[in-house]
Amino acid sequence: MTDDQPPARPQSLMFSFLGIYVLGRDTAVYSGSVIDVFARLGLSEEAVRSTLTRMVKRGLLVRRRQGRKMYFGLTEHAAEVLEDGRRRVWETGAVNHDWDGTWTLVGFSLPDSRRSTRHDLRSQLLWAGFGLLQSGLWVAPGTKDVTAMLAQLDLGDHVTVLSARALSPTESADLVRKAFDTEQIAERYQVFLDRWDTPRPLPAAADDLARQLLLHHDWLQLVRQDPHLPAEHLPADWPAIRAEHVFHTLAKKYEDGAAQLADTVLDELPLSP
Repeated sequence: MTDDQPPARPQSLMFSFLGIYVLGRDTAVYSGSVIDVFARLGLSEEAVRSTLTRMVKRGLLVRRRQGRKMYFGLTEHAAEVLEDGRRRVWETGAVNHDWDGTWTLVGFSLPDSRRSTRHDLRSQLLWAGFGLLQSGLWVAPGTKDVTAMLAQLDLGDHVTVLSARALSPTESADLVRKAFDTEQIAERYQVFLDRWDTPRPLPAAADDLARQLLLHHDWLQLVRQDPHLPAEHLPADWPAIRAEHVFHTLAKKYEDGAAQLADTVLDELPLSP
């Protein structure tokens, strides 16, 4: 079932599985049936059990025992993370045709004594779609609500957040070019196309359930790394356009068959009384 792609991390695949088959259902799934699903992806029982245990320790999953079986359900935090992923995949998308010309700017200056906080802030800004424009100044297209991010880092007066528009002699295209590595972003989409934009993607995969999980995993990793730059400032042949079409086409193609397979494999426990 392998191809030239590096193997996906079990936890990343688990997030895709949970987002499709657990999010919004108010159920927990039996560990043995999860192991059966992930065997289709070539993952061992040990790897799956280890992943489930780590996610419990991180507050992402909760255990529910029934008889001799152990079931796993989502915590509120996990549901929030998965819902964010769902929005990025199905609502935000990969191509930003609706940009209103505004930019969110975050500037900060932190002392060396708070180096770890500075690292955490940079990581979260990248995750939220910001690019480094110049030392200490980050920019993202559109209006970004960074309130929760900043609150948990306790930055006080060390940070400034502004909403702005580019004024002459600065052009928005210059901000895109300076703050974002568009070649790297395009390359990631091209890797996706090389894997999925073929007549028979992943022919060695076990079945459509395996292909569905790998497809959603690959696409979610892409859109989570994409700063959603304005389409008007990107090349006309921007590969995200084709990649998004391929994702939606294949997602629909695999959906029914994968759901039927999942129904036969998954053992679920309702969490509501």
